[in-house]
Amino acid sequence: MDRFKMIFQYFQSNSESVMNGICALLALASVKLYRSLDFNCPCLPRYNMIYGMGVMFVPPVALFLCGLIVNKQSVMMIEEWRRPAGNRKRDMAIVRYMCTSVFTRAMVAPVVWILTTLLDGSCFVCAFSGSVDTDKFPGFASNSSPEMELLLYKVPCKEDVLIRNNTSRKAVSRYLKCWSQALGWSILLFLIILAFLARSLKPCFDQTAFLQTRYWSNYIDIEQKIFDETCCKHARDFAHKCIIHFFQSMHNEMKVAHLTKKTEDEEDSLLGIADKELVNKLLKSWYQSKPPLSLNSPTHRQSGKGKCNGCCVEDHRQTDV
Repeated sequence: MDRFKMIFQYFQSNSESVMNGICALLALASVKLYRSLDFNCPCLPRYNMIYGMGVMFVPPVALFLCGLIVNKQSVMMIEEWRRPAGNRKRDMAIVRYMCTSVFTRAMVAPVVWILTTLLDGSCFVCAFSGSVDTDKFPGFASNSSPEMELLLYKVPCKEDVLIRNNTSRKAVSRYLKCWSQALGWSILLFLIILAFLARSLKPCFDQTAFLQTRYWSNYIDIEQKIFDETCCKHARDFAHKCIIHFFQSMHNEMKVAHLTKKTEDEEDSLLGIADKELVNKLLKSWYQSKPPLSLNSPTHRQSGKGKCNGCCVEDHRQTDV
């Protein structure tokens, strides 16, 4: 039980860990989905190639889009790229880092699907059964050209009456499966070598820029998380006060001491923002003019109480950070 708790805490530690877990789940789901797929090749000219290549490449596109949808950093990347500069300049190195991270994770499940289909070989046999060299297979060389082409397209359908008794059907199927598996293992070996070189050569280069970019990418993620938590806390306190005022105005005789008991922190969390227009102005200020990344900025030394000029949330946010 403790082991599962540690794993759960690891995946909850930061967004990168969560995304790694989601990518692993998508990869496992792609393998499970392929195994549960009812693969039925049409065994007809012109349709075999469409069906085989469709099964091999259409689901990876869907898995890739799913990887982009579930990745929180994809939205953060677009927001960072499109947001107004305001008091904080946009850093395109952070956008590029996020883009690389998002697309790398999103490609895991599609690559697993393609490798699974190639190692299985059924899609490859269906797509290219009509393209083999018949001179290598005596069972097809004696037939006329139109009949031979039709028989080749029937190779994936071993129960078809036209191909069932053909002695070379299994040979063609094994030949295409060998090519499919060779291509799959070659791609897998290339990816492993590429990952090995990336790991091995990475310490040989200056890591300063990479560390800086990764730091500020994590900062943006944590900053957004803290801002959302602060907004939720402020909204809760604002709603609490509105409800208390409602009951006090409707039932003055009621004793609401148990509802009005507030701690000092809860009172201060409203930061003088107790009106819908001020809240909307505050949120607009956060989006259009994020505070500079400097704790020595004069705006961060203001109290921010009593009026909403964008400083109140900045002070609270920077204190949390």
